[in-house]
Amino acid sequence: MKKALSLILALVMALSLAACGGGKTETPSDSNTPADNTSAEPTKLSLILRGGTYADVIKECLPAFEAEHNVVCEVQELSEGDLYSGIALDAINDKGSYDLCMVDGSWMAEFTENGVLANLTELGYSLDEDVIPATTAICYVGDDLYLAPYYGNVTVLLYNKANVEAAGYTGDTILSLEDMLAICEKAKADGKLGFIYRGDSQNNLVVDFLPILLSYGGWVIDSNNQPTVNTPEFKDAMNFYLKLIATGSAQVKDDLIASCDTGAGTMGVGWPGWYTPTADTAADYCAITGAVAKGGETHNANVYGVWTIGIPSNSQNKELATELLSYLMDKDVQKSTVPSGGVPCRYSSLQDAEILKTYPQYEVVCKALEGGMYRPVIAEWTQFYTILGAEMDNIVNGVKTVDQGLADAQSQLEALMK
Repeated sequence: MKKALSLILALVMALSLAACGGGKTETPSDSNTPADNTSAEPTKLSLILRGGTYADVIKECLPAFEAEHNVVCEVQELSEGDLYSGIALDAINDKGSYDLCMVDGSWMAEFTENGVLANLTELGYSLDEDVIPATTAICYVGDDLYLAPYYGNVTVLLYNKANVEAAGYTGDTILSLEDMLAICEKAKADGKLGFIYRGDSQNNLVVDFLPILLSYGGWVIDSNNQPTVNTPEFKDAMNFYLKLIATGSAQVKDDLIASCDTGAGTMGVGWPGWYTPTADTAADYCAITGAVAKGGETHNANVYGVWTIGIPSNSQNKELATELLSYLMDKDVQKSTVPSGGVPCRYSSLQDAEILKTYPQYEVVCKALEGGMYRPVIAEWTQFYTILGAEMDNIVNGVKTVDQGLADAQSQLEALMK
């Protein structure tokens, strides 16, 4: 099993510089001072986390835990690709370097199949009923819990308010893909960028497209985990996407956010972890409704990017790591992170009346989290999106037609999934 993980790791390490941007930094938490009421040497816990807001909201919670438990928490913050590689490489070499890790939901099948994660049920941890049930779908193997859904990332439509209003819309009236296209075409006619997409990696190209695909009633695999790429639904979605992205351009994440904030660009698929709008910000986000045409059939078009937390199976401090995980998942501790951009997968945070007064967009996030879709939970997902993303890139850049590119992707994916 570890050989299979090693092969996938080699592929991802080769791609990691292009995936999601950002290098790695190693930063201790803000307070490494042990509690004054003990003379014992503090225990060191090592955390490997996704860099950005996802790690920031965890780091701000650590000083209280450190003081209470006489612990020093060392935090390593990594890009998505480097985070995957760091966890996987440590498991392959059985180093036991980390005590708590942040895991993307799409890695779950691969990591549990290869024994990377500790069984949280056996460690005495369980989820409470305040956690939004749909976000826990990938956290279990049978009845055993391996991950806890910590950060409620889910796709949203990030947009510039002024550009949308110039086209005669508001966030509340963007009800279909056709509305999105109309707004973006108006922005292009006004000399601005319309739809902005991330074309900097195969993963980002695929993920940004998934809400469009879902709106057309398509998906990338069937119930038997066989690819469903060369289908009428996928072709229709791809043809629409080509029209949509023709109104704008490809940009990396930070430029996409800046474009929507300044009004140089109009909209793009985003995530709550990127941007926290308030009443006076130039940009906002809304749900992608899942309808192609206004009044047409509606599908679930919300794609999860939930960041979960777990404990590596080779952790040297499992008992203390379980206490830390329990503390970070506490509903009051999680609620305290909202002003800093935290997005708990909890009703008590996302439906809190006081929070919604300041951050009304969390009502949208809550609804999206209640009915979201995880990317396929298959051990081959890294290879799957690499193949699909490469062929989508060929289509976007005119190297292949939609029919040819999807047919080639289908044949390669069928070979992968045999």
